[in-house]
Amino acid sequence: MSKAPSTNDNRHLPFIEKLLEGGEVEWKALGEIGEFQRGKRFVKKDMISEGTPCIHYGEMYTHYGIWADQSKSFLSEELVESKKLRIAEKGDVVIVAAGETIEDIGMGTAWLGEEGVVIHDACFSYRSPLNPKYIAFFSRTREFHDQIRRHISSGKISAINSKGLSKVEIPIPCPNDPERSLQIQQEIVRILDTFTELTAELTAELTAELTARQKQYAYYRERLLSFETTNDTKGTNVVWKALGEVFDMRAGQHIPSSKISPSFDNVNAFPCFGGNGIRGYVAKHSHNGEHLLIGRQGALCGNVQRFKGMFYATEHAVVVTAKDDINIDWAFHMLTVMNLNQYASQSAQPGLAVGKLKKLKIPIPFPEEQARIVSILDKFDVLTTSISDGLPREIELREKQYEYYRDLLLSFPNTDHEPHERHEN
Repeated sequence: MSKAPSTNDNRHLPFIEKLLEGGEVEWKALGEIGEFQRGKRFVKKDMISEGTPCIHYGEMYTHYGIWADQSKSFLSEELVESKKLRIAEKGDVVIVAAGETIEDIGMGTAWLGEEGVVIHDACFSYRSPLNPKYIAFFSRTREFHDQIRRHISSGKISAINSKGLSKVEIPIPCPNDPERSLQIQQEIVRILDTFTELTAELTAELTAELTARQKQYAYYRERLLSFETTNDTKGTNVVWKALGEVFDMRAGQHIPSSKISPSFDNVNAFPCFGGNGIRGYVAKHSHNGEHLLIGRQGALCGNVQRFKGMFYATEHAVVVTAKDDINIDWAFHMLTVMNLNQYASQSAQPGLAVGKLKKLKIPIPFPEEQARIVSILDKFDVLTTSISDGLPREIELREKQYEYYRDLLLSFPNTDHEPHERHEN
């Protein structure tokens, strides 16, 4: 047992101090407070759509959060009985104990379902008198993961056993007054639940806004770039020509991977384009000016990008240069809406032949009309891009804010101003 730990930020929330009202906080090992039970093995092919609820360890990373009262998967009652599989009951915390990386291990989910849930052998259930969601929130903190790191065995699959988990210490407010302790734990859970909900609401709102703008953008793009298809060479205010007539289209040149740097520097200053975007940076350029690049190999072949400046293009990209009175930005929108991927070869490694691309017909409006279409679509593109770029940044900021307060709420004031001492027993 030890007193409160240090935190990298000594600014503690006043209302937490008020909650304690002079009460102590003790850090106790999980093994002193409760008991761990390891699950038993079952495999994915055992899982069915209904039956006895179960949690496979892989689902802990993709499906489960702080708490759950319903399972994603089920097992037959006969299998559960015949293999004597182990069950986490309501109020237990299911903790994942294995993963491909150290960071994957230790996340806990409070099981709040009325019916018990079978747990996989790469999971533990933990039963204690503490608030299960309080434990689950703590299992996501940096403090918790710093403690378990030394007890994880690394290999092809990293893992931790019950002995290692039992040594992890958790802060217990007012340990000598269980009722008051649970009230404080519940208040902390309430605050963190609110943060979780606000973060989820923000993500949903921004995602909905992005989806709406993308749909609106796609609608107007289709309207603006839809021309009457005809076998004649002329349509209404457009001339139909093959791509090869209005564009110079050539595959890029091979460059050894050893000459491609993953980052920009004084030597490798030119972006190097492959089939699906920028692969890295190189010391020389193959093109300069305004160009389009079409991916010509792989699952994403046919994707269109525009680039203005000096760059290098590998053989996996088709470099498109506009001829005559073709607006390069209009060409970008037009080639994008054509969905060039549909012309890729149907093989294990799809590809686009430059010769085939050159034969595709395209409607060419007058230069003034091209400029008008570009003006409208670029405005939509800016609106869509601004939120699509801002969305991850905004969510990341909110998540960092959430993690900051979560860790702060679960560190508690250190009256001794001494670092948290962890000892190997």
